[in-house]
Amino acid sequence: MHFCCLSPVYPSHVAALAALAEPLAARGHRVTLVHRPAVGRSVPDGALGFAAIDDDGHRAAPVAAMIARAARPGLPFGLRRVIRDMADATDLLCDRAPELLSALDADAVIADEMEAAGALVAARLNLPFVSLAAALPVERDPALPLPVMGFSFDAGPAGRRRNAIAASIHDRIMRPHADTVAAWCRRFGLAPRRSLADLVSPLGTLAQTVAAFDLPRALPAPRLHHLGPFRRGTGPAPREDRRRDGPPRVFASLGTLQGWRFGLFRRIADGCRRAGAEVTIAHCGGLSAGEAARLDADEVVAFAPQQRAIADADVVVTHGGLNTVMDAMAVGVPVLVLPIAFDQPGVAARVLHHGVGLSMNHHTATPAAIARSVRVLLEDPRYRRRAAAMSVAVADAGGAGRAAEVVESLLGARPLARGVA
Repeated sequence: MHFCCLSPVYPSHVAALAALAEPLAARGHRVTLVHRPAVGRSVPDGALGFAAIDDDGHRAAPVAAMIARAARPGLPFGLRRVIRDMADATDLLCDRAPELLSALDADAVIADEMEAAGALVAARLNLPFVSLAAALPVERDPALPLPVMGFSFDAGPAGRRRNAIAASIHDRIMRPHADTVAAWCRRFGLAPRRSLADLVSPLGTLAQTVAAFDLPRALPAPRLHHLGPFRRGTGPAPREDRRRDGPPRVFASLGTLQGWRFGLFRRIADGCRRAGAEVTIAHCGGLSAGEAARLDADEVVAFAPQQRAIADADVVVTHGGLNTVMDAMAVGVPVLVLPIAFDQPGVAARVLHHGVGLSMNHHTATPAAIARSVRVLLEDPRYRRRAAAMSVAVADAGGAGRAAEVVESLLGARPLARGVA
């Protein structure tokens, strides 16, 4: 089969598709990301193909500007601009992608949950589709806060009222995007839809989480497939034996969008020093050479082999991006989460609920407070034991290889004999 994919512009979402494409291609299928020309630069060499839509003349902002605004959303006006960018991206893809998918003879669609156009275009072309939750799943449940909310879990009446009120406020804030979705439903002749949660596949969702990391749901979610992180290659790096005579190690990363935060990195480095730990910082190209040189860290790099770096660490300090946290869970390393935006508060809430790490407000995280939290994670063995238990769940989930099998099952595809070991 030929699977065409639609996703947001962000590199981490493209990376999840690239990882999924490898086992699908090994099983004889073809996988193509359809997006704006600039997004093609973030597609790594490998099994994921790329086909560019024509974005000339559309009001959508340049991809680089969209990513820059998402990295510095601000409140409230910056956030409104980010939501407007989401709406414009959906409008562009709904306008230009159907013709290209038809020309590509797509058999099915893999639709990232954070880009509404995937589900809309698939419905317009009468193509089956599966959803991909590269971030926390958007499927709603009355017992769960939305992923963008950092509320602690409370399944009682008060917690459910809080969740419902927060969801109502969220939906009002997202109205520009909802209006765009509703407009394309009318143009495509589809039943009315508005939120991202309205657009999940009726067949199933491929989630980069594991069930053990989720919050307890009040409603069954049989179409939500918890598969663990999608990574290219053979899986997480094995942990090395810790040097008994050396200091503990911390790996710190704020992901591809937040790596510009020099002040926060400086507080992290200072805190790790106070905790008596070595620290490696990966800023993903967000800092200048001068800024990187001013950080009091043992190693400062633009990019690190993240799975290996995390496997060698005793603690990971992160903004709470799902990719980094799940990589830490894969090798049983506890985390200190400093959530900033998007689904990071929800990731932090799950870290706290399961006791696999700690969380603090990134605005008020002083070096002394960071040092105290790092010491707790290093000295209290319960955090490492719980993270180690989570690593078993990640290994059992199957990752991208299992996800390829689920895609075939949901869409009725069959692997070619030559593509299966």
